[in-house]
Amino acid sequence: MAYTASASSTNTHSVVIGICSGKKRILVPGQKRLPHALSEDQVRQLLGHVRNTIPRTCLATMYACGLRIGEATRLETRSVDRANQVLRIIGKGDKERLVLLPQPVLDELGTVWRTHRNPRWLFPNRCGDGPLNQRVLSHTFAAAADAASLRHGVTSHALRHSYATRLIENGVDIRVVQILLGHSRIATTTIYTHLTTPTRASLHTLLDRLMIDL
Repeated sequence: MAYTASASSTNTHSVVIGICSGKKRILVPGQKRLPHALSEDQVRQLLGHVRNTIPRTCLATMYACGLRIGEATRLETRSVDRANQVLRIIGKGDKERLVLLPQPVLDELGTVWRTHRNPRWLFPNRCGDGPLNQRVLSHTFAAAADAASLRHGVTSHALRHSYATRLIENGVDIRVVQILLGHSRIATTTIYTHLTTPTRASLHTLLDRLMIDL
């Protein structure tokens, strides 16, 4: 049996296995790298370098709720359920999930909205006719990360990874974290069967404490 392997640009390894008279090519996925996680102090330092309230609050919401950049920028006013302190998120594949909204961030969202009173978007662009541009927010993050002397190449996705890291560090079950992140392998109904009232209450207490003074 002959065995050879070569790396490709798509982070997979092409493996050729020779069995008697024939060869079989198998694609073996390479190791997927996780985004860099920021410490609580690093997140606060980074946000402190964002002067404009709309992108700053959008980035804070990404961290506080574990959102992808596209999910955060396209948040609508109707996404906020103030009574239950949750955000209704439409994620990849048009899948809907609920994420807990810490009280300090909920208060900040209300403050920011009152500065622009856009009828649809929580984080509108300068013209008010659409959501905050993802590229603009990415550039804002990069500039703040540079000002805070964070690791070169860190992207806004690190906020989402840092959110998950904080929860796991504080003992939240990995299955619950997967639900909150909206990973594709979790059915939509799992939100309601796993995110029970006691779990929601304990997570609210934890997140409220972690997000104070952002």
